[in-house]
Amino acid sequence: MNEPIIIVGAGQAGQKAVETLRQKGYEGDLVMIGDEPFHPYQRPPLSKAYLKGEMDEERLFLRPPAYFETAAIDFRKGAWVSEIDPASHTVTLEDGESLIYSKLLIATGTRARALPIEGSDLAGVFTLRTMADIAPIRAALEAAEWVAIVGGGYIGMEFAAVAVGFGKEVTVIEVQPRILERSVAPEISNYLQDLHRSKGVRLELGSGVARLDGEGAVSGVVLANGEMVPADLVLVAVGAEPVAELAAAAGLAVEGGIAVNAACRTSAPDIYAAGDCTVFPSARFGRTIRLESVQNACDQAKAAAAAMLDEDVSYDPVPWFWSDQYDVKLQIAGLSQGYDRTEIEGSPDEGQFALSYYAGDRLLAVDTVNSPRQHMMARKMLTSQ
Repeated sequence: MNEPIIIVGAGQAGQKAVETLRQKGYEGDLVMIGDEPFHPYQRPPLSKAYLKGEMDEERLFLRPPAYFETAAIDFRKGAWVSEIDPASHTVTLEDGESLIYSKLLIATGTRARALPIEGSDLAGVFTLRTMADIAPIRAALEAAEWVAIVGGGYIGMEFAAVAVGFGKEVTVIEVQPRILERSVAPEISNYLQDLHRSKGVRLELGSGVARLDGEGAVSGVVLANGEMVPADLVLVAVGAEPVAELAAAAGLAVEGGIAVNAACRTSAPDIYAAGDCTVFPSARFGRTIRLESVQNACDQAKAAAAAMLDEDVSYDPVPWFWSDQYDVKLQIAGLSQGYDRTEIEGSPDEGQFALSYYAGDRLLAVDTVNSPRQHMMARKMLTSQ
């Protein structure tokens, strides 16, 4: 291969891909292009330790800046890709520079989903996805009295725990009847709802949002029933969407994410994709899935790197995730969609338990609360099935 391997995306997947290529002995030119003005960094601490000031910027980075020179990686940070042309094997940057690739990996991740309602452009309304988001959010949080969070998913509930820790009046507004409804059983939702309420968080469940009020800056959230929730800071945490426009414009198959096969190959020759932006077939779960997790970003990127070096690859992982809220660590192994019964082991009242999800006799997933040993056992059990 005379032309370089190019990685578009400098998040967890992009970083793991370049590391794996070098570890596997690839000595050719390697270019990584990232649209943020930072070296690759961890995202999970953004809504927790980094937001609280418990982790400094240096610890957030996945590798020190010197790594890229040592590993001979041409890292283009703060660079935007405007076009991918599969026919000519070229990537064009926003400044007009054109780069030819031998193999290309798209690892563009996700962006925070916007809330398309009146008032969403007011000052004091934020989403939380990137490192650049944190400084303005932290400044607004220090000055705020009332915090409203639209969305009762993981980011929203983690942010609620942080905001309460800063002494703020916090309200979480969730359109579903319980928090985390799409990812956990009622037993887990109820446990976490009780936890947040015990800390002083107000939960508005089954409540839609009509608009955000304010003159220049946000002052409140108007619910669908007309009730006003006071807020001088609003975090919109209504999920994420894959960044797949480049792939779609290049004619690649996009089906709720960039479609790849078990070897991480897209529908175009010599173009691969990995991480949160992809959808891939899972024989394990009998369907096509898209995962948003550090585990998937790293493992799929490793698989893609191997495939780009012409190794045989069949990627079909046991997914795992985690969330830290107050002193509670929720860990999830597997995917629970399609379960018809659950079994609980341990005591929610004592704050340490595991919830297993079954479809008939088949174990699908296990959620554990403050029980890392049970989490690791669950991952081994699911892998061995």
